[in-house]
Amino acid sequence: MFDRLFGFFSTDMAIDLGTANTLVYVDGKGVVLNEPSVVAIATVNNKTDVVAVGNEAKQMLGKTPGHIRAIRPLRDGVIADFEVAEEMIKYFIRRIHNNRLFSASPRIVICVPYGATAVERRAIQESAEEAGAREVYLIEEPMAAAIGAGLPITEPQGSIVVDIGGGTTEVAVISLGGIVYASSIRVGGDKMDEEIATYIRKNFNLLIGEATAERIKKEIGSAITLQNSKDVKLTIKGRSLIDGNPKDMEVTQKHVAEALMDPVSAIAEGVKDALERTPPELVADIIDSGITLTGGGALLANLDTVISHITGVFVKVAENPLNCVVLGTGRALAETKKNGSVLLKNY
Repeated sequence: MFDRLFGFFSTDMAIDLGTANTLVYVDGKGVVLNEPSVVAIATVNNKTDVVAVGNEAKQMLGKTPGHIRAIRPLRDGVIADFEVAEEMIKYFIRRIHNNRLFSASPRIVICVPYGATAVERRAIQESAEEAGAREVYLIEEPMAAAIGAGLPITEPQGSIVVDIGGGTTEVAVISLGGIVYASSIRVGGDKMDEEIATYIRKNFNLLIGEATAERIKKEIGSAITLQNSKDVKLTIKGRSLIDGNPKDMEVTQKHVAEALMDPVSAIAEGVKDALERTPPELVADIIDSGITLTGGGALLANLDTVISHITGVFVKVAENPLNCVVLGTGRALAETKKNGSVLLKNY
């Protein structure tokens, strides 16, 4: 009776715990938080404290004094630093939970990579419980992406989703509410940034940082350069490797496409491999329905064209690809009876 009376005040939430960004969806409110998965840690007299999380911490990357470290606790789609990741999860949950004058302990669904180990899943679940969650469920990332993209996951029909995140690209074939085949490719937005920085260093003797490489990808990034297309340019700043002085230069979309050749090929080949391992009846469905791209990497210009060319299958980018995973996680929470089979518990 008490739960029914005060359920309206609950802050049930869904969390997309990503390598690059963490998004939080609150039932009835939508996406209420989207911040970088970065934590700044200060160590003084052998005592460690969290000094910043999210946007504030990301601004510190590459700029911290000796006693402060800006850490990204998730790398390549998995938790690289358990303690820091736990602190980050707790911070985001409490930030949303404590913003309300009155609220009951929330139910929480957290998205985890398909290949996450039982130890990693338990650590994530316990972090949410310690932050005050009433119940904690987990959902695998490709399943959440498929729900968020509006794919018919419960139907006897094959659907394929390619979720391109910061650390990994997860490819999954789904039918009848379950994952028939899935694979995780250690290539994502971070690898693209790294390849851009490496290309500019090798070809132009210019050293740029992570933030600049990400800016290049977002503003003029492309998987390929199409014929007769205008070669867009961007002026960037870095440090010359020849004389050590600051230097400006122009980088073009063609340069970026060349830099991204390897990661783009790896993603496309991963999708092709998944199709080759999929039962033929489901492949027939996929040929009709196409391949759906989600995640931030789906926004890379002409990536759908490259994947379609290599696989021979129509490719479409989901509506609102950046939020597909967290929205799918939220829908799984809101429609527990309908999607209960996709939720994982008790690790």
